[in-house]
Amino acid sequence: MIRKILYVSGTRADYGLMEATLQRIAAHPGLELGLVVTGMHLDPRYGATIEEIERAGLHIAGRIPSEVAGSTGAEMARGIATMLAGLTTIFEREVPDLVLLLGDRGEMLAAAIAAIHLNIPIVHIHGGERSGTVDEPVRHAISKLAHYHFAATDEARERLIRMGEEPARVTVVGAPGLVGLADSPRRTREALAGEAGFDPTRPIALMVYHPVLQDAGSAGAETAALLAALAAHDCQVLALLPNADAGGQSIREALETARGNKRVKIVTHLSRRIFIEWMAVADLMVGNSSSGIIEAATFGTPVVNVGPRQNLRQRNGNVIDVPPSEADIATGLQAALAAGRYVPANVYGDGLADQHISNLLATMALHPDVLRKSNAF
Repeated sequence: MIRKILYVSGTRADYGLMEATLQRIAAHPGLELGLVVTGMHLDPRYGATIEEIERAGLHIAGRIPSEVAGSTGAEMARGIATMLAGLTTIFEREVPDLVLLLGDRGEMLAAAIAAIHLNIPIVHIHGGERSGTVDEPVRHAISKLAHYHFAATDEARERLIRMGEEPARVTVVGAPGLVGLADSPRRTREALAGEAGFDPTRPIALMVYHPVLQDAGSAGAETAALLAALAAHDCQVLALLPNADAGGQSIREALETARGNKRVKIVTHLSRRIFIEWMAVADLMVGNSSSGIIEAATFGTPVVNVGPRQNLRQRNGNVIDVPPSEADIATGLQAALAAGRYVPANVYGDGLADQHISNLLATMALHPDVLRKSNAF
């Protein structure tokens, strides 16, 4: 019997990490995949990235429009309520055998709440990880609602078990974001620099800086400090606009002040393929994206991780952590540029998460007792 899987996606980030795995699931003879698309995917201000999903040929089982330009925590919470109502309707209509969720965003929490009330088994990817910001309790909340866990590392698996999850339901699969990185075809630094109008002989930084809910009021000033420190180190900067969380607008405004500077190129969105190409050739990454914590080590790219957004998360050796002040960022940039590229090594897995996940989804037990969840301690 073919199992029907629904994956919920609300941002370019989660979809990019999962695209190769979703394609593997869709191609599995024992699985049928549908995507429920919401959030930033449907908003032209954030690149209308649902078009990427459509071009990939993946089946879209439902769309849930929601207001995503939330400048406050209250607006973010109301967005979760909108998604909860929409997801409940779609899950009732589609009747999936299980719901697949990634990470720690509000749409994933809404999906977990809807699914558990409809007696639909939940599989959670990237549970058991820490960050020390609002993302961490949301991630753990999803884990407590989930019935199976696909952890990225042994450390995350052990933490889930200490949280009371049954060991037999927690499997290490690695990070989906590593799938295909090492062997994907890539353009040269010279080609990418030429396309951006950069000098390939001078330092190039890939910048991704997102707001932290608890520190939303200082997000714009922190972005300005980042840009100033990068300029002082003569870095050319490819900067992606942030996600739609509280504080995001002030980051966008700070970045806009640099538009027109030939050394700073600001883009709304890069496809996963192009983003990875830049990650592979940039002299460093800077900001607070999980891609710097997880994927960048596969290329040995130095990372200056700014502020608390990835606090306490398991690191690879290429990450330099700094507070969000101009002086501290400058110190981190100097160390990263002096270090150069690291030997590629990644604690987040073997790059085969797509195979592990699709095989588990097709074979794991889904009998009624799976839904009778209780803490194992």
